[in-house]
Amino acid sequence: MIKSLSIIIPFFNEQKRIGGNLIKIKQFIKNNYKINYEIIFVDDGSTDNSKKKILDFKKNTKFLRSKIKLLHLKKNTGKGAALKLGVLKAKKEWILTTDIDLSVSLKHIIIWQKKGYIKKNNKDTYFGSRGLKDSVVKTIFYRKILGLFFTIFYNFFLSINLKDTQCGFKLYKKDIAKKIFMKMKSSKFEHDLELVLLAKKINSSIIELPVEWRHKAGSKLNILLDPIKMFFGIIKIWWSYRF
Repeated sequence: MIKSLSIIIPFFNEQKRIGGNLIKIKQFIKNNYKINYEIIFVDDGSTDNSKKKILDFKKNTKFLRSKIKLLHLKKNTGKGAALKLGVLKAKKEWILTTDIDLSVSLKHIIIWQKKGYIKKNNKDTYFGSRGLKDSVVKTIFYRKILGLFFTIFYNFFLSINLKDTQCGFKLYKKDIAKKIFMKMKSSKFEHDLELVLLAKKINSSIIELPVEWRHKAGSKLNILLDPIKMFFGIIKIWWSYRF
């Protein structure tokens, strides 16, 4: 049973869609109040009003005020860097990383527990996976095709053998997360691949678990440039861990 949980949420220029998701976070914690939470938002160098929206949310939500932390990177460095900062500051027994758009609902933490997926006394790392048959994925076709080719490439070059590394919904025991993220060097999207390799180095097995994932409007994915970045990111990780 998860009794205390740090939720790490990185963001960059999300003022247009952050409001509704803050309400969803508030409702989730109200419904699952027995867990001792901290919510760590990490601003990856935003230049819009995202930070103000979170500060206003904290000010106006009395029962959450002491649980919310807002950390900052001075410039836009990348999701990996933002997650690393948040994880290294986290204090609770378990650490959940998730995306600000809540493409995967926070309720999956409760679902995973009820189904007995989460083991208390082991070193496993839990990845939400859109590639499992029990997962429900509602997306647009080009993202699905891009994800398929990406999976083929990283399995070929890195022998990772996972169905999905890029889903942002991941759960760790605190000590495992800190060991992994302390050594992580990647700051961009390829950080997910490095997480897998670092987990292997400390003998932490990665367990893929089913999720319901919904594409949300406002994604920063660039269909022309990002596939190229993804390919070179895989090569970069392969070169770093080839020996």
